[in-house]
Amino acid sequence: MRRPGGAPGTRGAPMSDSQQTDPAPLWWSRPDGLADARRDGVPAPRPHAEGDTAAGGAGGAGASSPDPSEPGTEAGSGPRYDPWAVRPLHVVDTGKVPRGIRIWQVVAISLGAALLAGGTGGYLGVLAERRSSTRLELPQAAAVSRDRAPESVAGIAAGALPGVVTLHVSGGGGSGTGTGFVLDPQGHILTNNHVVADAKRITVTFSTGESVGAELVGRDSGYDLAVVKVTGVRGLRPLTLGNSENVKVGDPVVAIGAPFDLSNTVTAGIISATGRPITAGGDKGDGGDVSYVDALQTDAPINPGNSGGPLLDAQAHVIGINSAIRGADEGQDGKDGARQSGSIGLGFAIPVNQGKRVAEELIRTGHATHPVIGVTLDMQYTGDGARVAAKGDDGASAVPPGPGARAGIRPGDVITKVDGQRVHGGDELIIKIRAHRPGDALKLTVLREGREHTLDVVLGSSSGA
Repeated sequence: MRRPGGAPGTRGAPMSDSQQTDPAPLWWSRPDGLADARRDGVPAPRPHAEGDTAAGGAGGAGASSPDPSEPGTEAGSGPRYDPWAVRPLHVVDTGKVPRGIRIWQVVAISLGAALLAGGTGGYLGVLAERRSSTRLELPQAAAVSRDRAPESVAGIAAGALPGVVTLHVSGGGGSGTGTGFVLDPQGHILTNNHVVADAKRITVTFSTGESVGAELVGRDSGYDLAVVKVTGVRGLRPLTLGNSENVKVGDPVVAIGAPFDLSNTVTAGIISATGRPITAGGDKGDGGDVSYVDALQTDAPINPGNSGGPLLDAQAHVIGINSAIRGADEGQDGKDGARQSGSIGLGFAIPVNQGKRVAEELIRTGHATHPVIGVTLDMQYTGDGARVAAKGDDGASAVPPGPGARAGIRPGDVITKVDGQRVHGGDELIIKIRAHRPGDALKLTVLREGREHTLDVVLGSSSGA
């Protein structure tokens, strides 16, 4: 056992029973020095004799000896243990783990601390990620006014949609959908004849979703136009009618309708051509179920259900009534030889000037009049122009008394131009004539016995079906 006051490498004599005191704990070491210094809690420097070595014996040079005058110390004996003296803490290095602590406990504590730190860090990381995810905000344009320029497609649509309606019709063993638009505050609505031709019941649905019943006012198959009327509806928004004479190829247009019953559908395009002669409906000949239209052609997408809807110009004025489309020829779509029923960019609209006149007559009388020249045409003629038949359908003269006879038209004449515009067949001549009003004066160019003649004719009138 090491004595607390001994120098390194020295051993003292064993203490007698009277001299032995309670041994100091192994982890305490009393520093050398004077008692006064020890009492003050400051260890005094230990003097070293010259030649002192760590291996010196009990009487070796430089070995320290107790001071007999130091309190608590007797001559020839080591210093007494004072348990209340101030001593610095010192762990005795024994090369072993101090008593009371085991290696597995150190490992367990270290492992637990690591797991706790890792778990806490992971939880805090997930929490931070969640918080950062909830605060994630991608760049976005600021909210701006939803107003659009009146001449833009959106502006035109916004102004026109309240005046466009969807028609649901039933009767004749079936049902169908079409489109129309409000003409006046009295509730008159213009649409196509083929939309309501066999209708027993007509329902009109406005852009707001409100639906009301409608009654047929009048229709005309030759122009493919009809007028229906709703009653008891407030806040009607009639569309403004434009002038189809002002339309030029390339003008922007907007079509509104209900293709395949998709109400309030807006499409846009341009005017592709004007004065395009088309026929639609039943068999050609007597014209009973055939419509003849000197149409406006557009590439604005038009599909089944658009019929009767408005074609609008950049001022949101109605310039045409969408009426027909051209489908792909058989086999062109490469699917079982079926004809494509959707839009291929060839849509046709009745010019609004023609529609306006017919609508006014239908509202006023329930019928529309057709301008005529009063001759019977040979619809089987395949040459260039429209040939006047030799005889009428009833065997009478093909040029009975009337506008044609007064103009000097004869059986067998071939009409090649109307007001200087070339015509290529009987259908096209009818279309050019019906583009005018009864009473209008026209110049006809006819080919007779190889010579051209110019004839002036004032159009007559016939009642349409």
